[in-house]
Amino acid sequence: MNMQGIVIGVAAFLIIGIFHPIVIKTEYYIGKKIWPMFLLGGILFIGASVLIENQIICAILGVTGFSCLWSIHEIFEQEKRVKKGWFPRNPNKLKTNKTKQQYL
Repeated sequence: MNMQGIVIGVAAFLIIGIFHPIVIKTEYYIGKKIWPMFLLGGILFIGASVLIENQIICAILGVTGFSCLWSIHEIFEQEKRVKKGWFPRNPNKLKTNKTKQQYL
């Protein structure tokens, strides 16, 4: 019996589930300016997945890399959700006028 598909599916489910709160917390504490780190992480994970021969580890690294890249989009969307009032905004991020205007 080959369990690779199930292992990869469970790993993908967990990785995607983990990235959801990461995006929310990152936008809350840091903001969208962190997006280049998600890009770098995505490139590194995808690059590593190309170099790994083990199929399960390769797939998990690939899923993690593309989840990092998708998080770039989601962090900008999260900012919009905060503006709509769907998520709380961080009052500590309102220290400059520029930031205040973004949330108003």
